[in-house]
Amino acid sequence: MPGLRPTYPLRTERLDLRPHRMEDLDDLFAFHSRPEVVRYTPWPVRDREQTRKALEAKLTQDALTEPGQWLVLAIELRETGTVIGEVLLKWASDTDRQGEIGYALHTDYQGKGYASEAAREALRLGFEDLGLHRICAILDDRNTASAILLERLGMRREGHLIECAFFKGEWASEYVYALRADEWRRTRS
Repeated sequence: MPGLRPTYPLRTERLDLRPHRMEDLDDLFAFHSRPEVVRYTPWPVRDREQTRKALEAKLTQDALTEPGQWLVLAIELRETGTVIGEVLLKWASDTDRQGEIGYALHTDYQGKGYASEAAREALRLGFEDLGLHRICAILDDRNTASAILLERLGMRREGHLIECAFFKGEWASEYVYALRADEWRRTRS
């Protein structure tokens, strides 16, 4: 597998998915600083300086050149040019052709189908452009909104891991959702 170097922006019906830029700082801080957004993410509530450091790390995550890397893209609402979230695609394994998706969205933009639209494009990238066989999503089992979104995308719950992670000061249980390339193709036709 040669990896993945998309041509940006990736355009969906209402969104442009693109690499982060330093000028995204204000928009990123607007949701990285919200406890309700980061409750189930691997990062804590961030102040402006922590958000700036995180953003600097994201600037180079615009391609997948080897397994283990994450592609991290800004979700920009085309109508306003506002970055309302981010969507991620991990190239987990070349041999097994496995991937993982993730996303985070500003609370003001949740419930409008934007996360689903961005995640669908990440799945397309993984299956059609990177040639993955299977893509999973791992989430806290209390994150019902995310579980509903994944099911809407056609992903199935494959596992429920009980108190498998010590997360933000407490034991957390996780759901594992997944979709295979053949299932993706069937849902697209």
